Amino acid sequence: MEILEIKRTQEVFDNVKLREVFLHFKKLLVELRKRNLPDGLVMEINKSIEELNNTPGSAIEQKRLIRKKQSAILKLLDKEMKLVPSNYYRNLWLVLGMVIFGLPTGVVFGTILGSMGFIGMGLPIGMPIGMAMGMSLDKKALTEGRQLDWETKD
Repeated sequence: MEILEIKRTQEVFDNVKLREVFLHFKKLLVELRKRNLPDGLVMEINKSIEELNNTPGSAIEQKRLIRKKQSAILKLLDKEMKLVPSNYYRNLWLVLGMVIFGLPTGVVFGTILGSMGFIGMGLPIGMPIGMAMGMSLDKKALTEGRQLDWETKD
């Protein structure tokens, strides 16, 4: 099965922000077409694209819907095939590193220095630790062929 094409509407031509979101989503679809995806997964993706193509609305509503469908497709890819975008684990582990490593380190600093005002000192310590762990997971995903040549934008 082939992944459907997303249709451009007049709002896409008129609105710069919607055009950026639209083109970014289109790049994801191009990347997915390069992969050998199971038919069930392609059907789910096509269902999302058909809904995008058939839903009229303002530029803000369309932009919101494209992002929602993009997120749903990425979750489905991660769940079904363990496919992730570039720097997925780095971005995930950046936050986890601050929470898992940074906050406990900050509590230790706060306890030693006698003021819990120093709890924030651990966050910049946990951030690079988390990023390093995430980058190693991204590297592993790349070598296993589970990483898309596409990065999410917020």
